[in-house]
Amino acid sequence: MSIDWSLLPVAFAGGALGAALGASAAFIFTGIFVLIGVAIAAGGGGKEFIANVAFGPLLGPHISFAGGVAAAAFAMKKGHHPAGRDLGRGLAGVNRPDVLIVGGVFGVIGFILQALIAATPVGPMTDSVALTVFLSAVIARLAYGKTGLFGDRAQPGEWLAFQRDWPQVVALGAVLGLASAYLLKTIGADKGGDVAGFGFAATGLLFLHTGTTVPVWHHIALPAAIAFTATGGNLYAGMGAGVAGAVLGELYARLFLNHGDTHIDPPAAAIATMTVLLKLLS
Repeated sequence: MSIDWSLLPVAFAGGALGAALGASAAFIFTGIFVLIGVAIAAGGGGKEFIANVAFGPLLGPHISFAGGVAAAAFAMKKGHHPAGRDLGRGLAGVNRPDVLIVGGVFGVIGFILQALIAATPVGPMTDSVALTVFLSAVIARLAYGKTGLFGDRAQPGEWLAFQRDWPQVVALGAVLGLASAYLLKTIGADKGGDVAGFGFAATGLLFLHTGTTVPVWHHIALPAAIAFTATGGNLYAGMGAGVAGAVLGELYARLFLNHGDTHIDPPAAAIATMTVLLKLLS
């Protein structure tokens, strides 16, 4: 295992940035930078920008988004934020440096945890970034939440009202899985097509962030791209994996998120699981 310890201050800044912007906005910026990286790669500039910037120690979801999630949970516990699951508010607005520090600490935790996972035998079999996002949120729930890992089952709740009924889940999974697979087919993996759907989905959350009911589908996009590659370019395999990712996302929402008082990310859990399943089947 090799960890570049000189990047720990950057990871701290990334987690604090996620807290300051709010986890949702931080993730949208990740998506924007993924699409910039795809454009660079498609123009012949390589994929280093995607790896080192979009998924790197500043903007990687395991750092900036995870830092924002933990900061929201901490701010709720301290009475500075009304709801630990509310990721849409930039926490710079609470005017509490300790909230930013917690975000920074979780940025460092995410940086180290992802490197540790990637270095284990589990690493090549899963998406270490997604698994880190999930585990970081579990740590934040246990540290700052009151509802326990699986939430208070007596309290009603849901993830996305317009994306919870099973026919809708399956329909979105099929359509968006096919879309992600087609982006990969058209652009090519070496040009960043393997993450084009993810970047599209994450950037599109800007509209959800501002009140438009667009789907959350990065847990559809990534499995679809993996399945497309694993089957030698079968678009319908991408569609099927998209459906499976969508179903898993909703199941994880019902298991960890809906009844909890902090955010545990259903898409991250679905991506990590789907990556394992698809690699075992390929």
